[in-house]
Amino acid sequence: MCPLRFILVFFSAVLAGYFAWRTVRSSQETGLSLEDSNLENVPSKDKQELNFKRMIRDGFWGFVDMASGRYLWRNLREMKNNEKMKSC
Repeated sequence: MCPLRFILVFFSAVLAGYFAWRTVRSSQETGLSLEDSNLENVPSKDKQELNFKRMIRDGFWGFVDMASGRYLWRNLREMKNNEKMKSC
C-alpha cells in the first residue's frame, strides 16, 4: 500500500475536524443570545451542563452536515449571495 494514501486521509480528517470545531464554536456564539433569556434563572452548574449538551448536539449535526455535503452546499450558497450583494 502507498503511504501517501494514509497521509492524505490524515490531512483530510484534520481539515474536517477543524471545520467541525469552527462550526460548533460559531453556532455557540450566535445561539447564546436567543437562549440567554431562558437561562437567567437556571443555576450555573445547570447552565454549564446545558452548554455542554448543546455543544455536543451542534457538533454531531455539524458532522452529519459535513458527511452529507450539506455544509459545503450551504457555504457555497452564502458565498454566491455575498458576491451578488457586493456586485449590486
